[in-house]
Amino acid sequence: MLKEEGFIKDYEVLKGNTPQRVIKIYLSYAGKKESMLNGLQRVSKPGLRVYCRKGEIPRVYGGLGIAVVSTSQGVMTGQEAWKKGLGGEVLCYVW
Repeated sequence: MLKEEGFIKDYEVLKGNTPQRVIKIYLSYAGKKESMLNGLQRVSKPGLRVYCRKGEIPRVYGGLGIAVVSTSQGVMTGQEAWKKGLGGEVLCYVW
């Protein structure tokens, strides 16, 4: 999703000898030094889940960022969920 929105250039899943996987992320840049990914804020936590209805999906930085929402039809951006008329759990904000 972050690749489709242009925040990251690419990613790869590295496999090692441990059961944990490592994800290597290549950031996208505007110009030479300015990263396209300026911030990421986790919203829902295991101790406090945050849900929203279809009309309550938050806009991040006036539409310049995205809200990542987990819906019954999968994980999608807040704008996609709004177009489909879905609500769900707000996972994070990316700008």
